[in-house]
Amino acid sequence: MSLLDETVAAIPPLDVAAMDAARERLDQLTKPRGSLGRLEDLVVQLAGVRGAAMPSIERRAIVVMAADHGVAARGVSAYPSEVTGQMVANFLSGGAAISALGRQLGARLVVVDMGVATAIPPRDDLLSRRLGPGTADLSAGPAMTERQALAGIEAGIEIAASLAADGVELIVPGEMGIGNSTAAAAIVAVLTGRPAAEVTGRGTGLADPELARKIALIDAAIAGHRLGAGDPIAVLATVGGFEIAGIVGLLLGSGAARVAVLLDGFIVGAAALVAVALAPALGPHLNAGHRSAEPGHRVVLDALGLRPILELDLRLGEGSGAAVALGVVDATVRLYREMATFEEAAVSGRATETGNAR
Repeated sequence: MSLLDETVAAIPPLDVAAMDAARERLDQLTKPRGSLGRLEDLVVQLAGVRGAAMPSIERRAIVVMAADHGVAARGVSAYPSEVTGQMVANFLSGGAAISALGRQLGARLVVVDMGVATAIPPRDDLLSRRLGPGTADLSAGPAMTERQALAGIEAGIEIAASLAADGVELIVPGEMGIGNSTAAAAIVAVLTGRPAAEVTGRGTGLADPELARKIALIDAAIAGHRLGAGDPIAVLATVGGFEIAGIVGLLLGSGAARVAVLLDGFIVGAAALVAVALAPALGPHLNAGHRSAEPGHRVVLDALGLRPILELDLRLGEGSGAAVALGVVDATVRLYREMATFEEAAVSGRATETGNAR
């Protein structure tokens, strides 16, 4: 059995006993029942994922997977492909948005080179899992081989397992790769059956003519490759990206290790579609940090059955939207863990139907 098969088989259902205990505690806290709204649902879900009635997410990691895309040469991005490597350097030097958010949240920032085209000198704070110097042009042929796709998934699984063994309780997946919104749109179009025009956005800021060319390219690639939703590995290999493959594995490995996951935007969402297609048991483990401005992200969240915590029209990537949402999750868990119960605070509880209700 492969590592992928073992990981898929190891993803457990949510812990019902922990969820029931969380609901019982919520109803005993000094507040009207249900008054924290969706925050209460979030706590219950976290309890089920972590398998603990008092879940902790104090130890967290933001994992940014980076890789280049051959399709970028077709003008599908407003930025040149060398920006991928430059942004990796920016992550490592602490100057990127996700770097600042990681510091605010006390999160470990893990940067992974899954296949950046420009050479990056080895350094201790960069994890290298390179599958090649970027993918091939998905509009001219398969972006990668299925063997590369599987290697990328297994690299992500191993990173998740390593973080879990080191005590990490929550992972925010992020990505960097010029051209990756094209790959993500192609994946989403195939796996959801939606037309490319419905799931393709402006990415880094394309004008109307460039957006139209991007949509036409995706349509032609899907038709030319004759892709169908029944084989998610083939879809990933044919039109995906090395960093997307890594995120697929990161999500699967997190699920198997009972590590909570907070999804970021459109590219991470495309990876989540692949991961859930491979392992339907993973779906209940996922939470959506936000809904991005990319039109396809709404389609992704609908397909996954997820309601985002935030909707701020973000489209930066890197894990930034989920990192902002993590502040809400932190507040939620703190409320749940630190509020007093009616008994502890000597506060009168809810009146009964036969009592002194007014």
